[in-house]
Amino acid sequence: MRHFWKRKAVAMIAHSETLASPEAVAAALARSRYLADDSLATAIFLAIRLGKPLLIEGAPGVGKTEAAKAVAAALGRELVRLQCYEGIDAAHALYEWNYQRQLLAIRQSAEHEVDIYGDRFLIDRPLMQVLRAPERRLLLVDEIDRSDHEFEALLLEFLSDFQISIPERGTLAASSRPVVVLTSNRTRELAEALRRRCVYHWIGYPDAAREAAVIMLRAGEVAEKTAEAVAKAVREIRARPLAKPPGIAEAVEWANAATVLEKGGSPWPEAFRRAIGVLIKDEEDLSYLKPELPKIVGEALG
Repeated sequence: MRHFWKRKAVAMIAHSETLASPEAVAAALARSRYLADDSLATAIFLAIRLGKPLLIEGAPGVGKTEAAKAVAAALGRELVRLQCYEGIDAAHALYEWNYQRQLLAIRQSAEHEVDIYGDRFLIDRPLMQVLRAPERRLLLVDEIDRSDHEFEALLLEFLSDFQISIPERGTLAASSRPVVVLTSNRTRELAEALRRRCVYHWIGYPDAAREAAVIMLRAGEVAEKTAEAVAKAVREIRARPLAKPPGIAEAVEWANAATVLEKGGSPWPEAFRRAIGVLIKDEEDLSYLKPELPKIVGEALG
């Protein structure tokens, strides 16, 4: 136990030196090409300092997964991503035994005794990978709302003690508390027990000025006026009752695609109209927006 807390203290000192304040967090994320507002930077700072998981909710495409990637980059850690889906179970999240290798070892051992539950027969899945090296890895549990309640309960147990019990081996515990980020599109409500264990943050769509800044940061050769026009147009488009509103990544792609077309000879605003397929990716949404798109783009170009 003393060893555990000593390692935890060393890890926390390293965190504090790297990300000593919410402002330092925001600056570090910006160096990783991610623009975080004060509330998100504060939530990340508190999650790291308090040793608690960070739960980020928001609509698809607002930058939840990218935030986790940027935090891993800011901390100099490997990102270990556990993508959730309906039916995910412990074997996909914790560990599995390599049964073929075990059988081969038994056959090759002849009459000699062989330990078929050693590390070389164990296949580490994301939770186990982070457990073995918490100071070098960041765990991203992506779209936790797509899993079922049983898996959510398993994850809650893991987050309680950061340890895994293997019947054949005993209990393996992390030497320090790992940094964990969970994301949710809020397609279903998460258990209150899981929410209480986390630092919570909601990411909404950015305002036009911030989205223009994101486009300028992440796009290729997009002019500032083009980025501002895209941000204004996308904001108007999201206000419509669409089945699949475009995310920030789609806005960046639209700006890039329109710029490519404009350089190839398509004038504004025709370049925006022709590139609409990288922004809107639903047939009904395209049909709905088609008559309004010229007006939206024209007003955005101003």
